[in-house]
Amino acid sequence: MPYRRIVIKLGTSVLTAGTPYLNRPRLIELVRQCARLHAHGREVILVSSGAMAAGKEQMGFPELPPDVPAKQMLSAVGQPRLMALYSQFFGIYDIPVAQMLLTREDLQGRRRYLNARQTLTALLRHRVLPVVNENDTVTAEEIRVGDNDNLSAMVATLAEADLLIMLTDQPGLFTADPRTDPHARLIAQVEAIDERIYAMAGGTETGLGTGGMITKLQAAETATRGGTEVVIAAGDEPDIILRLVRGEALGTRFLPRSHRLEHRKRWILAGYTASGRIIVDDGAAQALRTMGRSLLPIGILAVQGEFQRGDTVGVYTASGREIARGLVRYASDDIRRIARRHSDDIESILGYTYGPTVIHRNDLVLL
Repeated sequence: MPYRRIVIKLGTSVLTAGTPYLNRPRLIELVRQCARLHAHGREVILVSSGAMAAGKEQMGFPELPPDVPAKQMLSAVGQPRLMALYSQFFGIYDIPVAQMLLTREDLQGRRRYLNARQTLTALLRHRVLPVVNENDTVTAEEIRVGDNDNLSAMVATLAEADLLIMLTDQPGLFTADPRTDPHARLIAQVEAIDERIYAMAGGTETGLGTGGMITKLQAAETATRGGTEVVIAAGDEPDIILRLVRGEALGTRFLPRSHRLEHRKRWILAGYTASGRIIVDDGAAQALRTMGRSLLPIGILAVQGEFQRGDTVGVYTASGREIARGLVRYASDDIRRIARRHSDDIESILGYTYGPTVIHRNDLVLL
C-alpha cells in the first residue's frame, strides 16, 4: 500500500550504533533516507530518543546517581544538542525541523490532545519535519509515557499515520531470544498480538535505552488497534527506511487490527494508561461487545489500580482478557463503592452522581 504519513522511531541504540556517543555518520544516513521520502511528497515524523546520551556526551560522561533529577538534567543538556544535529543535517536538504516535547498529560486531556494534533497537522502542511521526544525535563513518574516506543505509538495514533517504523538494534521479533537460543527464528509477520507473542519478547541489556522488545510490542498493539501498520526492524540495515516503505519483507511487520477510528476513539487509545483496570462479569462483557451498551456499576466485579475521573482504563473479563478501553466517569475509589450496585443507588452511596454509567458507550473503544 502507498504510505502517505510515516512515523519513524529511532532508539538510542540506533543513534549511538552501540557506542556511548551519538554516531554522526549513522544519524546522517538516517536523515538522508527521511529526506528522500520527504522529497517524494511523503509526510515524515521522527520520534527520537538520544537526549540523555547527548547530554552525557556533552558533559563528558559524569558519574551521576540513577535518579529522576539526574536523568532530567541530562535530558535538558542533551535535547538542544540533539535538535541542533537534526537541524544541521536536515538543513543539507533544505528541510526545516521542529521540536515537539510531549507528556502523557498532553495526550490524556482532550483539549491538549487536540492542540497537539493541530500543531502536528500544521507542521506537516507546511512541509516542516517534526522531531518528537518525551518532555523528560518536566515530567514526573506519574505522567511519563515511560519510553519512546509507546510514545511513537501514541504519536502514530495522534497523527493518523499509515505506517510506524520502530528501528532498534535487533532485526525484529524472534520466536525466542536469539542471543541464547540458536534455533530462534525471525517472525516476518504478526496478524494479532496475543499472550503467545508477548511470551517471545525479552528485555533490554544495553543500559542506554529504556525500551526492550516488550515495550515495542505494547507500542505495536496500541498503533495497530488505531489502524496503523507497524514494523520493527534493525536500524543498521542499509536503506532500511526506504526499503520498508517500499514494502520489502524486512523485520517484523504487524498488520492493523482495525479500520480507521474516529478522532475521539483514537484519542482514547492514545491516552491509555495501564495502571487502571475494571473487571466485569460475563453479562456486562456481552452487553459491551454485542449489544453496544454502556458499562453500568451492576456489572463490575472489581477495580484494580488507582485512577481519576476522566482517565482511560482497560475493561477486562474475569479470565483476564481485555475487551475495551474507555473514559471513566468516576474515580477508582468511587467505583469500588458502587460496584455490583444499581445505578439508582449511586447518589445515595456517594452523595453525588455523574450519571448512571461508569463508562458511556460513546467513550468506549472495543478491542
